[in-house]
Amino acid sequence: MDLRQLRLFVAVVEERSFTRAAERLHLAQPGVSARLRQLERELGHPLLDRTGRAVTPTEVGAAVLPYARAALEAAENVRHTADAFTGLLRGRVAVGLVSGATGQFDIASVLADFHREHPHVEIALTEDTSERMLQALRRGELDIGVLGLADEHPPEGTTAEIVIDEPVVVAVAPDDPLLAHGDGPLPIDALRDRALISLPPGTGLRGVLERSCAQAGFRPHVAFEAAAPPLLARLAARGLGAAVVPAMPQRTAAALGLRTLRLTPQPRARIGLTWRTGGPAGPAARALLPRLRAVLDVPRKDDDSDALGEWGA
Repeated sequence: MDLRQLRLFVAVVEERSFTRAAERLHLAQPGVSARLRQLERELGHPLLDRTGRAVTPTEVGAAVLPYARAALEAAENVRHTADAFTGLLRGRVAVGLVSGATGQFDIASVLADFHREHPHVEIALTEDTSERMLQALRRGELDIGVLGLADEHPPEGTTAEIVIDEPVVVAVAPDDPLLAHGDGPLPIDALRDRALISLPPGTGLRGVLERSCAQAGFRPHVAFEAAAPPLLARLAARGLGAAVVPAMPQRTAAALGLRTLRLTPQPRARIGLTWRTGGPAGPAARALLPRLRAVLDVPRKDDDSDALGEWGA
């Protein structure tokens, strides 16, 4: 058994395919299969179930997987420790962002400057839902995430610093019946029988909506879903339902042909800079984290923007 075999095994599990794993590692697919067969013979157990459309780990493979990842991480740390004596930083850092976060923060400049200073570090950047990124963080596939939080507490096994914290509002057309409730906050229960417009499942804002409705004793009826709050607002302006969105200035709402209503109890939309408890594992990620903190550490205040936030929490 050697590190190359373990790297192949981890890649196949993560890609759920021998072909994609071979492409990722720039190897021939038959060679990948042969090396993993050899590893299985050495261990005396099948590690991969090849019978389905996707390759999945067997029970033994699932038990071996964390140790394989730990061995690869330990080998990387040996290299990093040696490189530290020469001031050279190597390795890989994977960053995940909720949809639209690049429009709110200058992440691109941070990554470009980091790459310029550390050209031997491979940087991977992905955009995904908060739920999938949280799972990737816990599996060690992602080092740092900018993702939506369901409440003020970081998810189990992670540390988070909140960088956006703003109220969630309901945006409706000027003739919507919800406006009959008056100028005060709208009770969450008023949304019980309404067609709602929301971000998709797995996003932080959708989680906030579902949690708030559950506390009020009902499930929200989401009639329309879209990945970006501006589209939610446009759908609401057309009278297709009540859009659940982050707060926006009244002038922005008026420009979109909308009225907004605060809710009570007041749900809040939060985005946090998030990593696994104990800190990112690799030195490259540990070096990048303070730079991301610097560009993200400006908490947003209620209604301080001139346009509807384009984040997908």
